[in-house]
Amino acid sequence: MPTPHPPRPPYPPPGGVPGESDDDLAGRLRGRPDGEAAQSAALLMARHWQPVHEYAVICLAARSEVASMVTAAAFHQVLDRLALGEPGTALRPRLLVRARDIVREWSAEERISGVLPDLQKPAGGRGMRAAKSMTPENRKLAERSFLALPGLARCLLWHTEVEAEPLAVPAGLLGMDTVSAAAALEQARDKFREGCVHAHRELAPTKDCRFYNRLLDVPIRRGGALLPDVQQHLDECRYCRFAAEQLSHFEGGLGILLAESVLGWGARRYLDSRRGRGQQGPRAQGGARHGRGRRRLLSRIPSPGRRPPEGLRASRVLLTGVGLASAGLIASVLAASLWSDDGGADPAASTSATGGTGSAAGGVSASPPGTAQLPVAPSRSRLRNVGADLCLDIRGEVKKGAGTALAACSDDDTQKWTYDEDDGLLRSAADPDLCLDSRADAGVVILGTCADDRSGRADDVRYDITAQGELLTRWDEQLAVTSASGEPDSDIVVKVRDGSDQQRWVSDPVSPSAGTLSVPDSGAPSVRAVDLNGRARTR
Repeated sequence: MPTPHPPRPPYPPPGGVPGESDDDLAGRLRGRPDGEAAQSAALLMARHWQPVHEYAVICLAARSEVASMVTAAAFHQVLDRLALGEPGTALRPRLLVRARDIVREWSAEERISGVLPDLQKPAGGRGMRAAKSMTPENRKLAERSFLALPGLARCLLWHTEVEAEPLAVPAGLLGMDTVSAAAALEQARDKFREGCVHAHRELAPTKDCRFYNRLLDVPIRRGGALLPDVQQHLDECRYCRFAAEQLSHFEGGLGILLAESVLGWGARRYLDSRRGRGQQGPRAQGGARHGRGRRRLLSRIPSPGRRPPEGLRASRVLLTGVGLASAGLIASVLAASLWSDDGGADPAASTSATGGTGSAAGGVSASPPGTAQLPVAPSRSRLRNVGADLCLDIRGEVKKGAGTALAACSDDDTQKWTYDEDDGLLRSAADPDLCLDSRADAGVVILGTCADDRSGRADDVRYDITAQGELLTRWDEQLAVTSASGEPDSDIVVKVRDGSDQQRWVSDPVSPSAGTLSVPDSGAPSVRAVDLNGRARTR
């Protein structure tokens, strides 16, 4: 709670004087002369303008005057609410969310987006408009818990965990001394976790999920092993798997969990843009106390973004072999899928649970009769869009900056590509020095140089492939490669991932006998996905 006479923090928050909280300034917007109210508004803007403006740039995918317009509109709307009596605590996340929503709302209004073309970018306003929800499915519990916290707790958590600021900064924004703020921060973390556990129980889709609520929470909290039946349940239940992953962040740092649950869109980019991040240790950034404990725990939690532990993989193969559970069959598909189509003759490949597959780096195995095949580097293949039944092609001359589009599938070199699972590059067979670049032209996919890690743009030309055949950009994994309209000659762009067929791709082998990985054909489709480090993964 604010102290009657809070001592000065080590340095004042930007704007105002030490001991003058955001709520104090908000109170002066109510029933005061215009001049005094304007001064208070100016001080609040001095404290929060820059981060909100930076996030507006992320939401728009453009640095332009439109970002300033969005930021000003966000402040206008939030300050109006403060003038009507809303509390002035935890203003930063409230302003950020308002800026995000303004971009989304303006992009849906033709009379506004028509005169502000920056709102129409696939990686910005247009993509946000197409998204079903700004909060990822695997962050619903954290979102619900955070919004239920008091403003004081939200302010402390946001500024220490997301903004990576010293505790003195949120203490100053709250008009508190740092000793009281430190105690309140520990309580806020506990309340936030309790809220996630409570939300998991309240929103549980089945009785089993409610039953495993405490059996899931307690071992994660203590850093111990999950019971075998809990592990099996996680293997089969996506809802509880998401819950376990969210709870695991309390053992290693809450920054990404909070950013993704509150902002959703562009959360990781905003988090990475915070100046205090990367300059301090996890403790100084507001991270929780057991980073190594969280890493050990995550190794035991199967998730769409991680291969299951060896014990679970073995048990899954056994269950599938004896046909005991459909969940085991589903899991076997997820654990190995890549670029599978709904047809019965999909090219596929998998690392074998029992060994016996070749590797892209160490040669390939022969393809015995009756095997399923997936071309991998160095073989060439077309990329066929499932929704449009058209192939990815290059417009005009093959050179840096050339556009890409959907076209009728052919044997032209401009439609041949190689994918290297080690580095995530999609190279053009017509010029192996050129790769698909999803960011250089504001979300319109063009040909660009196959950048290395020293260029600063490595992730702009690298992709992960999901079990459903989606090509996700590594610079923002909420964005998937697709076409602008699904019609012939339509531009290839990136849009918010929605799971539609228009965002799924399958490989059409150009030379089925060369450069393939093969596995014995089985009753379930078997495919392979690649994570950010080049390891097999599913989503």
